[in-house]
Amino acid sequence: MTKIYIYCLFDTTKSTAFKGVYSSIQAVHRDALRLANRGESAVHMFYENESIEPTLVNLRNTFKGKHDVSVVYRTNRSLVTVYKTRLKE
Repeated sequence: MTKIYIYCLFDTTKSTAFKGVYSSIQAVHRDALRLANRGESAVHMFYENESIEPTLVNLRNTFKGKHDVSVVYRTNRSLVTVYKTRLKE
């Protein structure tokens, strides 16, 4: 059985708006940073109420071996959620 993981991107600043689905963790990280970088403060990544530096390596390590989990990118004006799940055959 093949494991296929997908990443869903949501802009949850004002209401939950679906922005896209990705098969590449690098592409979803790039777009999440671009969407979240609207405020005057720096972008922070949160997983289980813990602040993590928003790097591709940290996102990959957070998602490693897990599915149906989400990470939030936050600034003072924006909130972006990346959700990882897998396709089931």
